[in-house]
Amino acid sequence: MKLSDIVVVDAIIPELQAKTKDEAIGELVGALADAGAIPAKSVKDVVKAVMAREGQATTGIGKGVALPHAKLKGVTKAMAAIGRSGGGIDFSALDYKPVYSVILLLSNPDKPDEHLQAMETIFKHVQRDIFRKFLRQSETREAIVELIHEADELG
Repeated sequence: MKLSDIVVVDAIIPELQAKTKDEAIGELVGALADAGAIPAKSVKDVVKAVMAREGQATTGIGKGVALPHAKLKGVTKAMAAIGRSGGGIDFSALDYKPVYSVILLLSNPDKPDEHLQAMETIFKHVQRDIFRKFLRQSETREAIVELIHEADELG
């Protein structure tokens, strides 16, 4: 699975307006709805599901990255939205540092293998210092899309 298979290009936000974790999740879910990836009427339920998952354990994995996620019945295939925060957001990250890159993943609970594959793909890339650095520096949707394609080529 490639990152470009998961990321909804029109749901990439090069500069999040959000100042809090809740706002960031809401903004990214809204971006997926605006992109037509999820129905607009489901935004509240999706945000609620992601926040419920967030309540179990932080998805702020450290090194400036958060991977909020949820499994929802209405999701046909794994999809992600990416948001970048220039100022950083408190995501209660494991390293207690602000988060600058938020990758929100939604998947179907009946497709656990697809969810795991998507998480592995995302995690593989965010573990790379160079990927995190360029993602944090990418100020346009085009730059982030280019980074995703380069990451896919590297494997």
